[in-house]
Amino acid sequence: MFGSLKTGDRGKIIDLSHVDHLVQRRLLDLGITEGSEVCVKGVMPFGGPIMIESCGQCVGIRRKEAVQIEVERI
Repeated sequence: MFGSLKTGDRGKIIDLSHVDHLVQRRLLDLGITEGSEVCVKGVMPFGGPIMIESCGQCVGIRRKEAVQIEVERI
């Protein structure tokens, strides 16, 4: 899960099935799918979003949604 990754860690997305369908669609539109490699660029304080980089672009994901995404550390 993204909660186990810290700033600078790289991971591979394993499972998106637990995330809301609209969030899945948004991630797909951005090119982030199962099997995509991502890098955690920042974790905002006080329960804020997690900034990830994938395919050369940075994306912010709400923490409550990010923790539902299964990620394998690389």
